[in-house]
Amino acid sequence: CTPLKEKRIAGVQTLSGTGGLRVFGEVLAQFGHKHIYVPNPTWGNHIPIFTNAGLEVKKYRYYDNATCSLDFDGLIEDMKGMPEGTCVLLHACAHNPTGMDPTPEQWKEISKVAMEQNLLPFFDCAYQGFASGDARKDAAAVRMFVEDGHKIALVQSFSKNFGLYGQRIGALSVVADSPEEALRVQSQLKVHIRPSYSNPPRHGARIVGKILASEEKTNDFVEQCMGMAQRINSMRSKLREALESLGSTRSWDHITKQIGMFAYSGMSKEEVTALREKHHIYCTLDGRISMAGVTSNNVEYIARAIYDVTEGK
Repeated sequence: CTPLKEKRIAGVQTLSGTGGLRVFGEVLAQFGHKHIYVPNPTWGNHIPIFTNAGLEVKKYRYYDNATCSLDFDGLIEDMKGMPEGTCVLLHACAHNPTGMDPTPEQWKEISKVAMEQNLLPFFDCAYQGFASGDARKDAAAVRMFVEDGHKIALVQSFSKNFGLYGQRIGALSVVADSPEEALRVQSQLKVHIRPSYSNPPRHGARIVGKILASEEKTNDFVEQCMGMAQRINSMRSKLREALESLGSTRSWDHITKQIGMFAYSGMSKEEVTALREKHHIYCTLDGRISMAGVTSNNVEYIARAIYDVTEGK
């Protein structure tokens, strides 16, 4: 990573990804940004985080509910309409809640448009290792933007992929033009951190640091993430197969096209409510299912319940 070698990255430890989002949101607001663009849909907490940081949250098209796929044309059109210098939030991998990521070719086009519009790309990387199953590959979009010359900001969460959810371990990194600018940026990040949570927790950070400082331990980490991702993908296939075998009139192929921890099922709010009340299965009201909770022991029950509330049988 050239900026890292050239000491052009300002980095601070944050209270997981959420804390990093809030800190950078406050810095944006302090230095004149009035709004931030987020994908529609996005993680529900993005909106109150940035609103509370003093930014107006605007949305760009991302997902086409009618086709259960990425609305790439709409995304590009909306990016081209963003004011110059605008900060745009991008999910680095395993988009939450849709599980639908751009292809490498689409990422290249997004990078090109962002450069033409002089946008500030802000990556939220909460599920590295859960998209492709390889944490290194899941950083491809971030690396592409850096190689293309963007001065990106990046927030990383180590909660899920390192099993440290209760430790609140994250990082916020900003690529600068020079080592001197990086020091100034880092100083401003600390200005916001000090009156907020003062100092981050040490224990979990040392676990992450010890693992990533060792090539052997890092390889073990990648291998174990791959195991989790493969199990989740196998549950995607089994859930889709079970729904199809029941004779569902809906298409469920989007379940296996999506990646990461979630399946954006396409169920309505009313169907989700019925799923809770009749079958005691819980997911968010937008139909997002946590695939980590689907197992070989319950997948058939879940499929029958979904079939019941979506087919009315």
